[in-house]
Amino acid sequence: MVDLDPQGNSSHYLLGDAFEEALPDSADYFKQCLNGRLSKNDAIDFVHPSPFENLFVLPASPELTELESKLESKHKIYKLRDLLDKLDDHFDWVFIDTAPALNFFTLSALICADSCLIPFDCDAFARNSLYMLQEVIEEIRDDHNEVLTIEGVIVNQFQARANLPRQIVEEIINDGQPVFPVYLSSSVKMRESHECFCPLIHMAPTHALTQQFCQLFELLRR
Repeated sequence: MVDLDPQGNSSHYLLGDAFEEALPDSADYFKQCLNGRLSKNDAIDFVHPSPFENLFVLPASPELTELESKLESKHKIYKLRDLLDKLDDHFDWVFIDTAPALNFFTLSALICADSCLIPFDCDAFARNSLYMLQEVIEEIRDDHNEVLTIEGVIVNQFQARANLPRQIVEEIINDGQPVFPVYLSSSVKMRESHECFCPLIHMAPTHALTQQFCQLFELLRR
């Protein structure tokens, strides 16, 4: 899991207290790109084992925010792709977590990704953002990454008994959006999972939301 969100929520969630340690992170990598000293660390040095089997994390850092303008001005948009190319033989899957914004790091992720997943929170603002994001993805595919595809739209925070979420999801499906047939419901169990830094599959393997995530992952593996 590559964390490119300066808030570092995914890093903290998966690494727990180890996230507070001085581990080489994504900001360290990008600083080396700016300084021209990439030989200081091998690519794998920025990746760290989590407490969970076969799950490794390239953590984020608050420093990513202040690095963004410097990286843009130096045209370093392909440096993430360079890093992941070097890690390609080490891992079966690489998931990239980005901030909910079309910033330098999100664009870097889309440039190097094979496909992307779009979370959808079932409201009018999310619907508008979905269409805007698709336009950006098409531009990136044309200009930078011809293999980039939209893997699917993930319906999140779904309330099955409410009319508006059902109506909006039906609208985007009828519009031809690639919506996954598994809708993730809202549950306090997820907040509890965040609080104890333990993914649901480990904390509550039989919970309904956990099973929804498992079904979604099985669809991704096909």
